[in-house]
Amino acid sequence: MARDELADAETGPIRRIPAERPRPARGAEPAPVRPRRPVRDREPGDDRLPRHRPGHATGPRQRHRDRQDHGHGHGHGPAQPASRRVRVLLIWLLAPIAAATVAGLLVLYPWGKAKPVSAYQQGTPVHGTVTTALSGPCLAPGQVQVGTAPKPGEKPCLTVEVAMTDGAAGGSSVKLMVPIEPSTPRFAAGDKVVLAYNGGATTDPSSYQLVDFQRGLPLALLAALFAIAVVVLGRWQGLAALGALVLSFGVLVLFVLPAILAGQNPLLVAIAGAGLIMFVALYLTHGLSARTSVAVLGTLVSLALIGVLSALFSAAASLTGLDDSTSTLIGALGHGIDGRGLLLAGIVIGALGVLDDVTVTQTSSVWELRRANPNLSWRELYRAGLRIGRDHVGSAVNTLVMAYAGAALPVMLYSSISGVGLGAILGSQDIAEEIVRTLAGSIGIVAAVPVTTVLAALIAAQEDSTSVSGSREGV
Repeated sequence: MARDELADAETGPIRRIPAERPRPARGAEPAPVRPRRPVRDREPGDDRLPRHRPGHATGPRQRHRDRQDHGHGHGHGPAQPASRRVRVLLIWLLAPIAAATVAGLLVLYPWGKAKPVSAYQQGTPVHGTVTTALSGPCLAPGQVQVGTAPKPGEKPCLTVEVAMTDGAAGGSSVKLMVPIEPSTPRFAAGDKVVLAYNGGATTDPSSYQLVDFQRGLPLALLAALFAIAVVVLGRWQGLAALGALVLSFGVLVLFVLPAILAGQNPLLVAIAGAGLIMFVALYLTHGLSARTSVAVLGTLVSLALIGVLSALFSAAASLTGLDDSTSTLIGALGHGIDGRGLLLAGIVIGALGVLDDVTVTQTSSVWELRRANPNLSWRELYRAGLRIGRDHVGSAVNTLVMAYAGAALPVMLYSSISGVGLGAILGSQDIAEEIVRTLAGSIGIVAAVPVTTVLAALIAAQEDSTSVSGSREGV
């Protein structure tokens, strides 16, 4: 049995309604009926409609409406108006969530607390350009090499001269010694680099340390290309998506990071921050409409499921969250931090972006099905929407798994050469964290499809038939 036939057997075909012809006004003469042209090359059983129905306008305005009516599943066209009953229902459902989000932001924000200072002195950044880079023996300042042959087992060093472009000694040069090891970067003449100045004498080479490359220009160019691509393809909605992205990043920088560094519970901070990002990103990108509100509800339920599953299984697996990055953070703060809560916070925030895509797609699909046939019941809407969501689940889960696998690739490579066996590798702290992160997020994505679809079907079925199939203006 073919795949489409199997899907029809499971959920049943979608009922279609015939197109209604416009009725003539009372007292007016009926419009002459144009003879139908024979449709050529139509196979038996082909139920395709003619390109333009009799009695319908075929001018630019109608073609513009046709383009709007056949929009993408993500709801790029204007949203149809919601009935008063649906608006009241959504307000009653979303108002408590929005109020709880605002309350969480006010309670968890570190009002009046000083920003924590790192216990590790990183030094003041100083920019410069490498003028010369020569490989040779590792010599202390003032030491002279005796002979040309290196000592057995001696590691070479790179003598780098850097012309500083800013800082207290801007315009002067300094010579630094960098050990040549597999874990150190390779510097060459012409490289734009960053030095760390520890506050000593500006002419003393020991006051500086070569730490990294300058990457501001390439990153800025890549960000500009990304913004141009989004705006060119998405136009006004792409511009709105960029605005939502900037605001989401602002929530992370201005609320999530300061609250966690101030000692607040990382999971509660992530929930409040994800709630704010969810409202801002979805409504700004997709508009203030009923179907966007349903997507918000579906995202919230799925995030709650991911948080519960992550908390349960991280506790059952005795995950501490104390990996190398968290240990470095604790050392820099000078005090302890909830490592497991930090792990759960990362899981919640990481799954938010994929959930938005799934919930918006499912909600828009159900709304378009309801618009195509207002006579469909909520059960029929749910079955048809679920059929659409099955194809989306596989790609969304694969996206999340590959994203986490790519981020954990160095850890996986290190574990694979440790020679301790597959079971020990999978049970290690770093790999087990990624497994819980991936599987809990994937379960939430899978659950988002039926949850969002049933919510959308129940609420869309409450719409009036005239409001669904009539005007295309937004709420």
